Amino acid sequence: MSAESPGPSGRFHYWRLRFRVWRGNRPFWAGLLTLLGGLPIAYFPYANLTVGQLTIRMATTAGAGSLVIGVLLVVLGLTMWYQSVAKTFAGVAAIMLALVSLVVSNIGGFLLGFLPALIGGALAIAWAPGKKPEEEPAPRRVPESEDGASAPEPAAAGVWADEESEKGRHRAG
Repeated sequence: MSAESPGPSGRFHYWRLRFRVWRGNRPFWAGLLTLLGGLPIAYFPYANLTVGQLTIRMATTAGAGSLVIGVLLVVLGLTMWYQSVAKTFAGVAAIMLALVSLVVSNIGGFLLGFLPALIGGALAIAWAPGKKPEEEPAPRRVPESEDGASAPEPAAAGVWADEESEKGRHRAG
C-alpha cells in the first residue's frame, strides 16, 4: 500500500466494521469451533480412504448416530451465533455431544471433531456480552427561587420521619 492509495474501499471497510460489531455481540468463536467440530464427526464414518489401489472404508455400525451428532453440533454452532440467549444450553449440549462422539463416531472424528466441539462448548458457557461504556450523567441544574437563592433539594424518603408522618406520608417497613 503506497502513501497515495486511499486504503480499503469504503464498502469493504463498512462491512468489515459491521462484521466486527456483529461478532462482538455473540459467542462467535464458540459457534465457529462447535460448527467446525461437527463436520468431521459427521463426515468420517462415511468416508473412504484410498491408499494406492487399496480402498479402506471407515464405515461403522453407528454411522447414522455419527451423522446425527455432527448435524446437531453444526446446528448448535449456528444457534450460538443467531440465538445468543441460548448460549449456555447450546454450550452444555455441545460438550455432551462431543463426549458422546468419542464412543459413537471413530473417537470423535479422530479427535478432529471432538476437541473443537468441546472447546467451543466451553467457550459458549464462559462467554459474557461486553458492557457498553457508561455515559457521564448530565450535571443537575438547581432551580432558583424568585429572590435568586437556590431552592432546597427535596429530602430522600425517611430522612425526616417526623415531618413525613405529620404530612400523612408513611412508608412501610
